[in-house]
Amino acid sequence: MSDIPTIKEIAKKLNVSVSTVSRALNDHPRIGLKTKQTIQNLARELNYEPNPKAIFFKQKKSFVIGVILPHISEDFFSKSISGIEDVAIKHGYTILFGQSHDSIEKEKIVIEAMVKQRIDGLLISLSKETNTYTHLASLEKYNIPIVYFDRVPPLGKVSKVYSSVYKGTEQMIEWLFRQGRKRIAIINGPDEITASKERLKGYIDGISKKKLKVDMQMVEKTDFSEKGTQQAINKLLNLKKPPDAIISFNDYVHLDAVKFAIQNRINVKKDILFASYANISVNKHAAYPPAVSLDQFPYQQGETAMNMLLKIIEKKQSPAYNGNQFEQVEVPAVLVYS
Repeated sequence: MSDIPTIKEIAKKLNVSVSTVSRALNDHPRIGLKTKQTIQNLARELNYEPNPKAIFFKQKKSFVIGVILPHISEDFFSKSISGIEDVAIKHGYTILFGQSHDSIEKEKIVIEAMVKQRIDGLLISLSKETNTYTHLASLEKYNIPIVYFDRVPPLGKVSKVYSSVYKGTEQMIEWLFRQGRKRIAIINGPDEITASKERLKGYIDGISKKKLKVDMQMVEKTDFSEKGTQQAINKLLNLKKPPDAIISFNDYVHLDAVKFAIQNRINVKKDILFASYANISVNKHAAYPPAVSLDQFPYQQGETAMNMLLKIIEKKQSPAYNGNQFEQVEVPAVLVYS
């Protein structure tokens, strides 16, 4: 007998048909209780495991979900992975992870590899370069559903889970204004990211609602590199009237921005009050955490996105499913103060 027991070997040992063993292992009502227990006991004794390929052939499912993130090492995405995995394990699915490293080309390569692995569905948070979606739309021909989360596309007919950074940005500006800050700047991310556009819109609307002048000199961008953030903070600090508050794209950008501000002899919290997004774990241990950070609840986003995807996969089995049933869920974000 081979190292890995098969249904045929169980059938031969018990002198029954392969179909009888298969039905007994699947708890079929046509198999008598005594026969069923005998077969199941032997299967446990032999450490029998169902053949994944056979299950895929029968159910037309691989029970594998693809997950693509910009950077798994980031606190936000590692927390979202925990939410995804907890739901996946509970429902008998395994996860195939990939990183785009914020490159649309790498994102395409990872998607192609996952299609070859016959994933049942895809969860993705888009790269900073992704501003076209044909490589994702092509998954339709493979009948692979997609749920976007966190970094989602500005499209209506997609399923997605997100937090509103637009609302969060308005709330930040309201809070900073109450602290007496009236020259509020923002270090935004690349234009291609939808969340950058939402931050900018929230910034402009928030400033306008406080009857303050919208000064585009107070808007800078970073590509998330230290150098990019350094250039942005230097431009803001060298303005004729520098800011008294700075909102950074996320807490990682904030940490770099604060470092360069201190190098420029800025008294953090007194000269400039810093705000940010993500509420990452390291903030608790940082010497200069943001005065306020927007918690976008990554675990809940991952958990919600995974549940949404499993629901879509289940609906696909129904003859009534037409592929045009989209769901969009906003996970409310909350300001956290240091």
